[in-house]
Amino acid sequence: MSADETRQVLKEGELEKRSDNLLQFWKRKTCVLTTDSLNIYADTQKRTKGKELKLQSIKKVDCVERTGKFVYFTIVTTDNKEIDFRCPGEEKCWNAVITMALIEYQNKKAIQDFKTRQDGESASPGQQERRMARAP
Repeated sequence: MSADETRQVLKEGELEKRSDNLLQFWKRKTCVLTTDSLNIYADTQKRTKGKELKLQSIKKVDCVERTGKFVYFTIVTTDNKEIDFRCPGEEKCWNAVITMALIEYQNKKAIQDFKTRQDGESASPGQQERRMARAP
C-alpha cells in the first residue's frame, strides 16, 4: 500500500465512546477513519491527545444493536479488548463504515501475504521442482 492510500480519510465526525472507568459514561469524541486506522480525539477543535487504533489490531466489529435513538456497537481488538461505541441512528452509521474498511484492509493484507509467499516459493528452485512433481 502506498502512503497516499494509508492516509485516505473514509469518514470523519463525532462518535460516542463508553469510558473505561467504573461509571462508564458516554463521552463524545471526534473520530477520523482512514484506510489503515481509526483515530479518536478527545478535543474536537485541536485534535490533540488522540488515540490511534490500527486496523491491523482490530479483530471484528461486534454486538451491533439499534435502539430508538442510537446504534450501539463494540470493536474487538486482537488482544480481545472490547471498546464500546454508539452513534445516532439517522446518519450513515460508523459500524458499517468501520466494518467495510476492516474487510478491505484484511483483503489487501491477504493478497499481499499470498504474493509474498508465492514470490518466496518461486525464488527457490527446489520448491518449484517439488511443485512440478506433484502436478498431474
